[in-house]
Amino acid sequence: MLRSIDPATQYQETRRDPLRVLVVGAGVAGVTTARLLRHHGLHPVLIERSATGGAEGYMLALMPMVTPVFEELDLWPEYRKNGIPFGRYRLCAHTGRAVRTDSMGELLADYGDYRGISRGGLLDVLSGADCPVSPGTTVAALTEAGDAVTVRFDPGEDAVEYEFDLVVVADGIGSATRELVGAGPVGGLNTGWGGWVAWAPADDEQDLGEELWGAGFFLGSYPVLDRIGVFLGGPDAVTADGPERFVAEVQRRLHAPTARTRRALRAVLDADDPYYWPMRDVRASRWVTRHTVLLGDAAAGFLPTAGIGAGMAMESAWVLSRLLRHADRANLATLLEAYEGVQRPRVEAAQDNSRSLAKMMFRSGTAFAVGRDVAARLLSIRTVLKPIRQLLDGRPDPDAAARRALSRTA
Repeated sequence: MLRSIDPATQYQETRRDPLRVLVVGAGVAGVTTARLLRHHGLHPVLIERSATGGAEGYMLALMPMVTPVFEELDLWPEYRKNGIPFGRYRLCAHTGRAVRTDSMGELLADYGDYRGISRGGLLDVLSGADCPVSPGTTVAALTEAGDAVTVRFDPGEDAVEYEFDLVVVADGIGSATRELVGAGPVGGLNTGWGGWVAWAPADDEQDLGEELWGAGFFLGSYPVLDRIGVFLGGPDAVTADGPERFVAEVQRRLHAPTARTRRALRAVLDADDPYYWPMRDVRASRWVTRHTVLLGDAAAGFLPTAGIGAGMAMESAWVLSRLLRHADRANLATLLEAYEGVQRPRVEAAQDNSRSLAKMMFRSGTAFAVGRDVAARLLSIRTVLKPIRQLLDGRPDPDAAARRALSRTA
């Protein structure tokens, strides 16, 4: 669990480390990084801008690229207890009728577990029994000199300054710290869509994820422990009127909805102030400087369309932490460049896949939806998952990357 502690107390521990590390953001990427670095003997300072630890947010389907994290931290028992197997995927036509159901478990079995878990549940697993964090704390200023980086915290009271060797910027897609680093321009894709996250009661198909690719709307429902996560989205101009009107319009267009679809729409209506998720992403043009690195959504914030963003953030945290096992203050910049060289192409390939799926999913025309329904019957799920399987087949070897990078500077 995350344990609140003030930044000064955290910093006292890190001062004796061979690398003094600050991790900004206690989300999936930041907590994974902090736990892995502690496992390797460091004492990173972990800060979080939210005073309460942040909202649970949404549901996740974790692809097997997270396997190295759970293996290294020995978290498999907790992960399996807090997540459930995601065995089947059902796709529905734009009218609501089920088109096909495929076995995801069989297709990904060679790579490891594929599980559904809530964001809050995942953070509970990753943080473990004791993960120190300073909530309500942000980076107010950051000055990078030749041999270190000076950071001024703003914990809500008196601002204080500390010196670090490395700052890991993992404070999300809207990262404020990213702007202080000077890592270059930031681009992104705004689909012009957004939608609500809600929670429905568990049903008798808790191994099933279901998606309905509509004409002007998208509805997805995904199993997590003891409930089902729901996302209902559409064009910003339409969702701006609120969920009641939008649900009514979706219901009007459905001729043969599944039982899961009906329950999912009811969950959106019943939700008290549901979380609204804008369908946009972010891509930073540069990830590292001599003493800073962007990680997770701060480097490349994903659309949720491929269900791979959280998995790639965890993989990135693992790659970075393994490279840092070879680091000292003299070679840190070399290893950070190696990290970007190894991981950025993988992350951006996964992000491109999410963008491609968004172009297929977030469409309004009925004619296009009809053609898409026909294609869905013909395309195999193995073909659709090919980009993800390629990523899993080409898992990185950060220790080998570190040796190559350091040999070039020897």
